[in-house]
Amino acid sequence: MEYEVVVGLETHAELSTITKLFCGCSTKFGAEPNSQVCPVCLGMPGVLPVMNKKAFESAMKVALALNCTINKFTNFDRKSYYYPDLPKNYQISQNYYNLGVDGYMNIDVNGTIKKVRIHNVHLEEEAGKLIHPEEVGANYSLVDFNRAGVPLLEIVSQPDMRSTDEVESYMQTLRKILLYTEVSDCKMQEGSLRFEASISLREKGTEKLGNRVEIKNLNSMKSVIKGMEYEAKRQAELLDRGETIARETRLWDEVNERSERMRSKEEAQDYRYFPEPDLLPVLIDEKWMSEIKSTIPELPFDRRQRFMEVFKLSDYDASCLTEEKVLADFFEYCLSISDRPKAFCNWIINDLLREAKDRKLDIYNLPIKPKQLAALVETIERGIISSTIAKEVFSEMILTGKDPQKIIEEKKLVQINDEGFIESVIDKMIASNPNVVEDYKKGKKNALAFLIGQVMKETKGKANPKLVNELLVKKVGG
Repeated sequence: MEYEVVVGLETHAELSTITKLFCGCSTKFGAEPNSQVCPVCLGMPGVLPVMNKKAFESAMKVALALNCTINKFTNFDRKSYYYPDLPKNYQISQNYYNLGVDGYMNIDVNGTIKKVRIHNVHLEEEAGKLIHPEEVGANYSLVDFNRAGVPLLEIVSQPDMRSTDEVESYMQTLRKILLYTEVSDCKMQEGSLRFEASISLREKGTEKLGNRVEIKNLNSMKSVIKGMEYEAKRQAELLDRGETIARETRLWDEVNERSERMRSKEEAQDYRYFPEPDLLPVLIDEKWMSEIKSTIPELPFDRRQRFMEVFKLSDYDASCLTEEKVLADFFEYCLSISDRPKAFCNWIINDLLREAKDRKLDIYNLPIKPKQLAALVETIERGIISSTIAKEVFSEMILTGKDPQKIIEEKKLVQINDEGFIESVIDKMIASNPNVVEDYKKGKKNALAFLIGQVMKETKGKANPKLVNELLVKKVGG
């Protein structure tokens, strides 16, 4: 029997606020355990939470960016359950009145545009973190409450995805939206972006959904894809044997690359949701919503389309440039100085990103500025230096942060355009390589490339390569 996989994702993103959702404690990552806590986020008796307006507005910004309908009346609810890193024994979340509902997001799947519906977007507080000692025989765990109370945005998709390509595109697109709107740093290695996948199978050609299995503990996008592939295979084998898929929650074992049963959905506890009595409902008017909407930048999907249409870039180039907002902004700042889109695109993709990777540089804090790259490209276009020399200048710019003009002057790298001097070097190379000249005259075109290389080597790369080519062809009778 042929099956179709059906996938929905729950995304949790920690919001980039300075303080927690209901208190003034810092949200900074990596502090000493339990050093960023107070009676409010520890759930001490008699304390009162106060909502972080910045966190709420960040959540509203994402809901609007995902084309959701905003509930004008929304409030927080208590979700009661026990877990060692949940100090209050309940979590303040949104259940009855989600902030945003019925949205959608367009994703590009191998050149085909697909709409994935968003069920809801809501805001809640993060739990703490359990730390399990690695030494053999350890029979205890430690708890760090620094993370407890950090504002957490949950985005729940509809089960609209049918392949690993669609799931991967959804995750990448959503991550870019969160980065573009500057609401989260999306650092999966720090836990600020997490995914949970709900996976089911159904017979191809049918509409009825099968029993879904939720997979938790997915620490990377790669793990989501592996978990989805494993679970689809596991469920198919069960169905082929005539067995029923149990509705359950499973954990992903990263080491053994397999899912393991955590609990049955039928056994799931009643969270006893009820409106949070210590927080007032939030009423959203059109003015407030319009103010937040005005802060949403051009989103990556639209920006990529514009780069292709306006600047005539390829899909690949436009995708690379819009992968990170900082790169797209860098590119457009260069264009505000000089209208050379393809040249800037090539330098950013082929050189800037390579240098950043090789030198382990943070692309959000590069030593080179757009105006410096624009100046470098202009020196090439005006024939001051060759493209080969420009590579050397660029590496020096990355290393020192100096302007290209200063490096060119200090290293005496100005391109040689003196025809008489270049001719004298060409004559010398021709005299030194008579066999190569003879090969060229017999039709071996790569012989000319050798002679050009020799001239460039003799002039330490400073000779105008276009002029060298023209004079050589003239000299050897091409």
